[in-house]
Amino acid sequence: MSEMTPYVLVLYYSRSGATSTMAQQIAAGVESIAGIQARLRTVPPVSTTCEAVDPEIPEQGAVYADLDDLRHCSALAIGSPTRFGNMAAPLKYFIDSTSSLWMNGALIDKPACAFTSTSSLHGGQESTLLTMLVPLLHHGMVYAGVPYSETTLLETHTGGTPYGTSHLAGPRSDRSVDEHERTLCLAQGKRIARLALALRAMRQEAL
Repeated sequence: MSEMTPYVLVLYYSRSGATSTMAQQIAAGVESIAGIQARLRTVPPVSTTCEAVDPEIPEQGAVYADLDDLRHCSALAIGSPTRFGNMAAPLKYFIDSTSSLWMNGALIDKPACAFTSTSSLHGGQESTLLTMLVPLLHHGMVYAGVPYSETTLLETHTGGTPYGTSHLAGPRSDRSVDEHERTLCLAQGKRIARLALALRAMRQEAL
């Protein structure tokens, strides 16, 4: 990937695989837009002990994010399974480490969106997305949901909200991401990519 090519950072934490699948679909939507790429990154689990217990590079899937991935992105798509209506602790741990970016205004006027997965239909999809929004606003980011021009929002009986894409994983977290959910993930990826390019041009004009 060229250093000059703008990218959307698709940052996620996944335990059962659904959030990872959604991240890949959002990345595909991003890369369907000319002039921008997707960068998939994850975060390591939080250990209950003081020492590191996992390798620095995961055995499979996306590599772990660092602050430079976030600092240099043109947009952020952030995803997590719900934990009592909030993002999972590993993702929150990473977000809590971004104070230096906040102090330098590194993310101001960059677009952001969120996505999530829950075991039950009313298991906290909307509250998770809304609580994920809060630190992004502190960073000065421009939040983008899913507009109702995406008619799949009116058709889905599982995941999908105007606050961001979502997935109904089922009580055993083994339900696959369905066609409606995939469609909304792709649409969200395309929208965040277009906004990234537009706001990047705006920031460059302001220099």
